[in-house]
Amino acid sequence: MKELSHWINGENVKGTSGRFADVFNPATGEVQAKCPMASAAETEAAIANAAAAQPAWGATNPQKRARVMMAMVGLMNRDMDKLAEALSREHGKTIPDAKGDLQRGLEVIEYCIGAPQMLKGEFTDDAGPGIDMYSMRQPLGVVASIMPFNFPAMMPLWHVGPALACGNAVVLKPSERDPSVPMMLAELFVEAGLPKGVFQVVNGDKEAVDTLLDSETIQGVSFVGSTPIAHYIYSRATANGKRAQCFGGAKNHMIIMPDADMDQAADALIGAGFGAAGERCMAVSVAVPVGNETADRLIEKLVPRVEKLRVAPYTDGDDVDFGPVVTREAKERILGLINSGVEQGAKLVIDNRNFSLQGYENGFFVGPHLFDHVTTDMDIYKTEIFGPVLSVVRAKTYEEAIGMAMDHEYGNGTAIFTRDGDTARDFAHRINIGMVGINVPIPVPLAYHTFGGWKKSMFGDLNQHGPDSFKFYTRTKTVTSRWPSGLKEGGEFHFKAMD
Repeated sequence: MKELSHWINGENVKGTSGRFADVFNPATGEVQAKCPMASAAETEAAIANAAAAQPAWGATNPQKRARVMMAMVGLMNRDMDKLAEALSREHGKTIPDAKGDLQRGLEVIEYCIGAPQMLKGEFTDDAGPGIDMYSMRQPLGVVASIMPFNFPAMMPLWHVGPALACGNAVVLKPSERDPSVPMMLAELFVEAGLPKGVFQVVNGDKEAVDTLLDSETIQGVSFVGSTPIAHYIYSRATANGKRAQCFGGAKNHMIIMPDADMDQAADALIGAGFGAAGERCMAVSVAVPVGNETADRLIEKLVPRVEKLRVAPYTDGDDVDFGPVVTREAKERILGLINSGVEQGAKLVIDNRNFSLQGYENGFFVGPHLFDHVTTDMDIYKTEIFGPVLSVVRAKTYEEAIGMAMDHEYGNGTAIFTRDGDTARDFAHRINIGMVGINVPIPVPLAYHTFGGWKKSMFGDLNQHGPDSFKFYTRTKTVTSRWPSGLKEGGEFHFKAMD
């Protein structure tokens, strides 16, 4: 049995707490590795190492820090296949999905090459008589990132990249369900030229998390996960005087207007609803067709597409549409919510509750499910399922459809499919949701824009990646400067009046 480690001060360090979490092969249900759960003492040691390394890294000029990011891009491209295979082996997603996970993280590292531009301050000449004013952006110091299982490469890179580019040291706590890729990325950062100790990886659970949240050394905390945990981490971090950005759950609606291209909308829902087994915070889990005729046409298009989806292990090739979910507990939770939908009166158009793969009967596979006639009081509508389940909620009017999305407690992403520009513009302006797609089902911004939701999908003021990330990981210092003015006569300065 493989025993994983922590990454402390630039090298693998064996865990000493005696506590381990099982890392499964989601396709077979077998335990493939043991992940050490760090004690408070081990976490504090990582924090201390980061604190020792940060001042020199923070004093390194932005161009040299950017060159580390540039080298990291080359190393990730070199090892792309190896990283993707390791990611799929622990998470279960297909190789193309794993490469997409890595690529979206890589794009943020590419954006961080522009750190010198992003870290420039402002300057005002002659703000007053002989007075100049200028601002500078300086790193927070040591920051912590607590990351989820569903994007074990992308999410750490979205946070660690900007934090390092700004001159901070980082202690990363990845998910214990798929921790290998974050460890591999830490090794690549050192190979790229990052000084040892600037980036630490501590595997663990609540004990490690609470140690990070309570540490006086940690100045900022970023988190991605469920809303209850996001709220807990934000509350505890800010109560301890830390800067925090915590991103929670989602229930993303896609509105389909009567004039939409129905084939385009159906294809979009298949990818957005079932890709990566629905384990994405930007997955579209609710389709809202406007009018019964629109809904009937949509269901007619969706059914054959859903029935053709191929569910299998990532090892079965690139034509696999999605693989297993991450754990047995996740599978049981998803099936429980599906059962609740049936019990509460929704029509289960495609029922794969008994889905099983020969040779992989113990794997964590959940087949695709399609509900129709879902109502807003049902658990499958209110709850983030995080599985391959698409609910169709019929709306009589556009106003009713937009109201559903606006009234839901989550506000991560949304989309509308229409040919009408006025409707699209109205939707984009009125909707109280952070990321909006117009004929785009998963409106994830590129690295040079920011990513973040509204309402209970986010706690904090600044989003992930883009310009907001450089603001989050730095403090602004403003200097007001005035120098005496005088002429040197006979070895002495005779100063002019300043006012």
